[in-house]
Amino acid sequence: MKTALELVAEAKARVHELSVAEAAQAVAGADVLIDVREPDEYRQGHLPGAVNMPRGLLEFQLSSHPACQNAELNVLLYCKTSGRAALAACAMHDMGYRNVRSIAGGYDAWVAAGQPVQQPKLPQFG
Repeated sequence: MKTALELVAEAKARVHELSVAEAAQAVAGADVLIDVREPDEYRQGHLPGAVNMPRGLLEFQLSSHPACQNAELNVLLYCKTSGRAALAACAMHDMGYRNVRSIAGGYDAWVAAGQPVQQPKLPQFG
């Protein structure tokens, strides 16, 4: 029986991960930037322009979204630290998507590198 860490390691061996510096340039050229974290994680902050498709629903949401029916879409994925994104990239490859990459280190590495994030707007009191 395989552990989750073994599955992630196998997935990372199959997918193309970009460094944060490479990803910062790739964001502009991506057809879609997908955050595969859970909705509550996404609401706490995400990369500007990212759409939220949680890992557990990814295949279903891609299959039902007309704009995602092109196998040649240039897709960039990320999660918190890159494990879920690697698994999601493998699933997308298995679905027939040809241009899927993920961000090495995920959202945490992006933030640590000082890259821009979109934060929720909290109400101002007083």
